[in-house]
Amino acid sequence: MEKHQFKEYNLKPWIQDVVDQLGFNNPTPIQHKVIPAVLRNENVIGQSQTGSGKTHAFLLPLFNQLAFDKKEVQFVVVAPTRELATQIFDEVKRISSFLNEQQQVRAKLFIGGTDRKRTIGKLTEQPQIIVATPGRLLDLVKDGSINLYTVRSFVIDEADLMLDLGLIHEIDQMLVKSNPEIQIMVFSATIPERLQPFLKKYLQKPTHIQITDQQTENKIENRLIPLRHRQPAKMITQISKTINPYLAIIFANGKEACNELYSELVKEGLNVGIIHGGLGARERKRVLKDIQALKYQYIVATDLAARGIDIEGVSHVINAQLPKEIEFFVHRIGRTARAGMEGTAIHLYTEQDLPLLEKLTEQGMDFVTYDIIKDEWKEINPWNERKLRKKQGNDLDQEAWRKVRKPKKVKPGYKVKMKKQQERFKRQLKKQRKK
Repeated sequence: MEKHQFKEYNLKPWIQDVVDQLGFNNPTPIQHKVIPAVLRNENVIGQSQTGSGKTHAFLLPLFNQLAFDKKEVQFVVVAPTRELATQIFDEVKRISSFLNEQQQVRAKLFIGGTDRKRTIGKLTEQPQIIVATPGRLLDLVKDGSINLYTVRSFVIDEADLMLDLGLIHEIDQMLVKSNPEIQIMVFSATIPERLQPFLKKYLQKPTHIQITDQQTENKIENRLIPLRHRQPAKMITQISKTINPYLAIIFANGKEACNELYSELVKEGLNVGIIHGGLGARERKRVLKDIQALKYQYIVATDLAARGIDIEGVSHVINAQLPKEIEFFVHRIGRTARAGMEGTAIHLYTEQDLPLLEKLTEQGMDFVTYDIIKDEWKEINPWNERKLRKKQGNDLDQEAWRKVRKPKKVKPGYKVKMKKQQERFKRQLKKQRKK
């Protein structure tokens, strides 16, 4: 793979210095495609998995275009959750810390769960950079505290999650109040069909960038375990005896299932935390601090909670329940094997999950089926053994028929003779394959 350099993009010298101080050697694939498009002032739809370097793909070129002398809002980044917005804002502060005294940047974070009146009281002048959750920013726009008409670039991060949480309507209300010439960037791991009306309304002739990281996919080992009559908590406890994860995320479908599994795993003696949308703001903040401090080895989570935060160092993903949709499956396993690391995804499955596994296999995903016997992994017959056996039988039938000689003249009983020949050739082929 050809390696690119940040120098190719003609960034301003001070931004190039920032890149060096961040310790970035070569741009990631999403950065290589997005940075030039942003600098050309194009509308962008960027598709890539979490951990692909997309935050700096938009932050670096946007900082490059900042007018330090203008005391007005110049670019806005909206994220679906407080945690994600905070993480993006931390990167804004990190870049700002490398600037000199003449390049002081006024950046603000606006998220729910904070005192609104106090926030307004502190707004003595318009910030140049805003990172926010949509609801809180819309409140500030509606009461006239923030003017979005001066904004040159508007970034929507995790757009598919915005859609799932019903936040696209709030973004729509803000963009209506913006300059029609505004540059809009939409980043998302998937672009659902339901998002298309919004994209068509606001993004004129967008540059669509899609990064499928085959390298990352190849670094994830997918192991299947048939659940059969067993309880997920008991199976996960058995799994825990065979692996020593740096950090493992255990996925459950929904808050209730998440709470139930968490309670059972605590009883089993696992060092486990929990995070989902039902936790209060303070509790979520505390859990995230504990996760970052590596207090837990296992975290039980829902899809929305895990996608709304960026958790580093995930070595294992365990699906206590498989999701119903392919997109959620891809998001889940994408939490591991990041930044060049390898990862393992372990999936407990039942008969109801077979249609999903069929679709994933058709898309080229490889699974190996295991069970845990006496605290050791043992490879067992494939989850789709029946289908493979049937396919192999069909292949043998076809190959045997190709060897059968067709009679020049059709005589009574010719079909029976041909069938006997085919059966004989089939037996021979089976013997050869066994050898």
